[in-house]
Amino acid sequence: MGIYKAYDIRGIYPSEMHEETAERIGHALAAYLRTKTIVVGRDARESSPSISRALIKGIADAGTNVVDIGMCTTPMIYYAVGTGKYGGGAMVTASHNPPQYTGIKLCREDAIPLSEVAGIKDIERAVGDMQETPGPARDRGLVMQNEVIDGYSKHVLNFLAGPPRRLKIVVDTANGMVGKFFDRVFGKLPLDVDRLFFEPDGRFPNHEPNPLKDENIRELVARVKAAKADLGAAFDGDGDRCMFVDERGERIPSDLVTALVARQILAKEKGAAIVYDLRSSWVVKEEVEAGGGRAVRDRVGHAFLKATMRKLNAPFGGEVSGHYYFRKHWFADSGMIAFVHVLNALMQDSRPASALVAPLRRYFATGEINFHVEDKDGAIEKISKKFAESKQDRLDGITIECADWWCNVRKSNTEPVLRLNLEAKTAAVRDAALKEIMAITGPPETGAKH
Repeated sequence: MGIYKAYDIRGIYPSEMHEETAERIGHALAAYLRTKTIVVGRDARESSPSISRALIKGIADAGTNVVDIGMCTTPMIYYAVGTGKYGGGAMVTASHNPPQYTGIKLCREDAIPLSEVAGIKDIERAVGDMQETPGPARDRGLVMQNEVIDGYSKHVLNFLAGPPRRLKIVVDTANGMVGKFFDRVFGKLPLDVDRLFFEPDGRFPNHEPNPLKDENIRELVARVKAAKADLGAAFDGDGDRCMFVDERGERIPSDLVTALVARQILAKEKGAAIVYDLRSSWVVKEEVEAGGGRAVRDRVGHAFLKATMRKLNAPFGGEVSGHYYFRKHWFADSGMIAFVHVLNALMQDSRPASALVAPLRRYFATGEINFHVEDKDGAIEKISKKFAESKQDRLDGITIECADWWCNVRKSNTEPVLRLNLEAKTAAVRDAALKEIMAITGPPETGAKH
């Protein structure tokens, strides 16, 4: 499996990705973007400083200037590119992956992402064509150091609806990048914050920085219950995602958070488009339309949602994976801005988080389940034939919609896995429909809920 992925570049350090690769990627990125200046930042992984130096060297040797903002979150790269009107950005991070991984997330002007269909394949080809690492150009680019946290803090707090009431909140930053900056951004708010794993440590000694997995929020759940907190928030390693638990320690599914935030935004912007990924609950569409908005269903993946949001000038979009996108953040994702919007919801209603979310918990979902299937296309066709009388579409994989349940089945791009999301009006209908799907796919992978 190569290091050039659908949305970033990522691999195990140093066997799959190392400093020479990063330097060559820097050359290729500068040639692809053809811009005057590129912003570079990095996460807390032990490999990140040397990978970042190599990447910066490659960019500067190609004749392009670099603004090095040092350790930061990925959304801070988007902010720096957007406010500085630079031609691109590169974040050295492997996001939520285990500590042995390294990687680079890339964007162009206005924080527009590079992806497999727009840029990453070009960079892969350029690196592959290099017989050796190019030397420095005659006019080598300048490397400048800069900090953006003060401006970014003001930017995030601009999303605050008003003076917050005092809340007790448990925050787990998973030894990732948000812990370094959380108090700089939120320290003056009247929040009683119980901090978990705030010290950036790229070894991730407490748990993987992936809040989508239940085993990675166990300490958060326990602390929320013990502290009788109002809310729990878990950030991923590079800070572009945030996930939540209510005061009872129950996870608030990200699609329900999308619905909650959408209603807030639509209260100020009637008729706006809200974009959501097709794995999301029926609730999202229903809440958007009830709030006077236009619900726009899209393919899974940040590059698709961001492009659709730009096209429609949509103020907000959300994915089941915990990515939330904001027009006023260059249509990009930010875990901290999502955190502010959930604070807004708690500020505007005196009820506890569980009561706010309770009306949204009106359907019964499986969550995302993985099935190991060698013939993925064949299995999808069998599922299509099985439910031939039902409404179907192929926007991303296959979506089947019946009167009392729906499902989406998608292929993984990197492994022989089908990913299933299924929701129904009752638990019994959900379980019966899942049984019919499993008659074709076989049993799910162990621990496959994703």
